[in-house]
Amino acid sequence: MHTKTLFGILTALALSLVPVTASAEQLSGGELKQFVNGKRVYLKTPFGGEFPLNYKRTGVVTGDGTALGLGKFFAPKESGRWWVKGENLCQQWPTWYDGKTTCFQIRKTGEKSLNWVRDDGRSGRARIEG
Repeated sequence: MHTKTLFGILTALALSLVPVTASAEQLSGGELKQFVNGKRVYLKTPFGGEFPLNYKRTGVVTGDGTALGLGKFFAPKESGRWWVKGENLCQQWPTWYDGKTTCFQIRKTGEKSLNWVRDDGRSGRARIEG
């Protein structure tokens, strides 16, 4: 199986298994950009670990699945780009998700926590550090 496809399947499976709580504040535009800009977001996984994404102020996003042992299946580290479009946080990776743009609605659930819903309906939880 092609590693990019395998990555997409594994990520979709892992992230779709994380429940999302209902009470949250929708973020959009400038609020959304300010919430993630220059921060590291840790996506919760059903395996008891976290997948870190670093949203740099330059518009670059880096991901690293090394600690989760994902190097067996695909390139565990990659850098792409991120931006805010309306009410969505969008990102694009060179090879992850076959290079396709994915966008997310972000709902703030606390000062350092959030829920997300990806444009394909997948959802999950994360924590954020500044």
